[in-house]
Amino acid sequence: MRWCNSWRADPAALPLADRHYNRQKIGSPQFVPPGRCVCLLTECERALWVTSWPFAEYVQHDWAGAWMNSLFRNEGAGLSSELILEAVAATRSIFGEPPPLGMVTFVDADHTQRRRSKRSIPGECYRRAGFTHVGHTRKGLWAWQLLPAEMPPAKPPRHRSPRGLPLFTLESA
Repeated sequence: MRWCNSWRADPAALPLADRHYNRQKIGSPQFVPPGRCVCLLTECERALWVTSWPFAEYVQHDWAGAWMNSLFRNEGAGLSSELILEAVAATRSIFGEPPPLGMVTFVDADHTQRRRSKRSIPGECYRRAGFTHVGHTRKGLWAWQLLPAEMPPAKPPRHRSPRGLPLFTLESA
């Protein structure tokens, strides 16, 4: 497990959040939508993941009730598809059984084009992690979904210690 527990205003994660294309207010100490969330940061601090779990009644897309991967930024922490699967496993360990609609994420083709080859599709790393392209949002974002049956088993993230001290998992604690 490369992911460590983080939180919605983790100063170590803030630079990655500020460089993500959907960042609303760069420099704001909080980078997660309101509500239930899982924030993960890799030990090397080169990748950030956020799973949001908004209450269905406040959601305006077709996948209300699903877990939302609202932020994933990888700047060299490993293969993105592998990091995605580990983050899903960590999310399961924290949130428990996934909702029937599983997890969804939305990818903006215009903002990801420069980071992918010309032949790949927006969200290719999600496809490689087992997500299925299920359409587009009303604003044209690519929608990707991972149903519960396709998810990896739960695996807890590591706990981050103060810099310089060894890390440990819940299993070793």
